[in-house]
Amino acid sequence: MQIIKIDDPQKKSEICEYVLRNLPLWFGIEPAIIGYINDVQTMSMWATYNNNSIVGFASINKHFPTSAEVHVMGILEKYHRQGMGQALLEVVEGDLRKEGIKFLTVKTLSESRPNKEYDQTRKFYLSMGFAPLEEFKSLWSEHNPCLFLAKSL
Repeated sequence: MQIIKIDDPQKKSEICEYVLRNLPLWFGIEPAIIGYINDVQTMSMWATYNNNSIVGFASINKHFPTSAEVHVMGILEKYHRQGMGQALLEVVEGDLRKEGIKFLTVKTLSESRPNKEYDQTRKFYLSMGFAPLEEFKSLWSEHNPCLFLAKSL
């Protein structure tokens, strides 16, 4: 496994599109996919590779000099539960600490809308030290309540 910071905006979009389109149970809303593909171009991105093949990525939105957000992250499903997401996030967090980032946040689907795949996502973030702070019932839509989590770096 290899984790690389990606600087080229076009490559960021290509990686994002490839991974998200291969995770339809997590990313199935076309306008959201297009939004992520465009958004990542201006954000920091790290990608995980296995034998030179893309496995996943994390894109970080730096809101303030001391805080950032996991804007979008995905690991191809066949690589879930193999430590690749954990390794990726640990590298991202280490780099962010070096930049002076003190807090990292993430938004995901709230448990108030039952979903097997997002149960796994929430468990992942909780295992990485994130804590739930607030539920926003209408940030995305009333059918997609948002759970806001954060951790101190």
